[in-house]
Amino acid sequence: MAVNVWGYLEEYREEKAEIMAAVEGVLASGKLILGPNVAAFEQEFAAYCGAAHGVGVDNGTNAVMLALLALGLEPGDEVLTVSNTAVPTVSAIVSAGGVPRFVDIDPATYLMDTARLETAVTPRTRAIVAVHLFGQCVDMEAVAAVAERHGLFVVEDCAQSHGAARHGRVCGALADAAAFSFYPTKILGTYGDGGLVMTDRDDVAAKLKKLRFYGMEKTYYALEHGFNSRLDEVHAAILRGKLKHLPAYITRRRDLAAGYDAALAGTSLTLPVTAPGNDHAYYLYVARHPGRDAVLAGLRSREVNLNISYPWPIHTMTGYAHLGYKEGDLPHTERAAREIFSLPMYPSLTDAEQDFAIAALIDTLAEVDGQTR
Repeated sequence: MAVNVWGYLEEYREEKAEIMAAVEGVLASGKLILGPNVAAFEQEFAAYCGAAHGVGVDNGTNAVMLALLALGLEPGDEVLTVSNTAVPTVSAIVSAGGVPRFVDIDPATYLMDTARLETAVTPRTRAIVAVHLFGQCVDMEAVAAVAERHGLFVVEDCAQSHGAARHGRVCGALADAAAFSFYPTKILGTYGDGGLVMTDRDDVAAKLKKLRFYGMEKTYYALEHGFNSRLDEVHAAILRGKLKHLPAYITRRRDLAAGYDAALAGTSLTLPVTAPGNDHAYYLYVARHPGRDAVLAGLRSREVNLNISYPWPIHTMTGYAHLGYKEGDLPHTERAAREIFSLPMYPSLTDAEQDFAIAALIDTLAEVDGQTR
């Protein structure tokens, strides 16, 4: 048996008839771009999250960028976020004309340490992008309090948190706008790229609909500069079907997480911590070990192939050297990058596959820990 950190083929086999019916329906409809499936998915997913509007876009990166632009970000405005995130978060901020400024993380949850947020605000700060990482939410009450005191707007980056909740409220309606990705690995994923911006504000939704369509509304007349950033009908149709399965996907992820918790308690691993008030959706199950690289090598030799999210903090990357950060500036972020790794986590992972991965991990830990004593 070989086990990977993620896979979709078994899930596809189980849902194939439904998926292909959705695709055939689109292809036979004569409406391929911004048609009824996009409109319906926008409404259905917004309702699931408790927001007034959803605006489908082409990917999660552009969802963040367009959300910032629609909320009024200007060139040179500073945007507070974290370095422990996927590159797209920061790429989107820069593409929108913003200047990313990083806040260190809570070493227990790997989320933004909101206690550090206030001191990061400068006269040039305009926005906060709160990254709901690995399947759980940032402390949005603390973020909102800082934003209100300083007149900032807030965007939730929900690429990794579909269905996660804070104090019973599903993410996506906890700020001025929220950006989602439907990349295939996501909790709610399609078979290619896709994204969506959610908001309660009518003016922001109207602006987003223009920005995603070259600055146009219904004709070929551009009212402002815009982009080609539309969610495809085919992906929207697939996502409408998968949205019905989202509660079951999350339930299975939580069951798998409980299995890891029980089996790995008492090992040398640091296991995930759920922040008070959060309902974790377990996009990833992130463990930690000071000998991480040796652990991964041992697992590979046992045919368990895992992933690191993320091995390089963004502030240390040459692509963002112009921001002026250096190693040591964000110590909790940097240490986490050296020690964290993700265990297999996806709904079609079988109990037998999980048991195999756990046994391989326990054997590997005995080997690694024995060498370091």
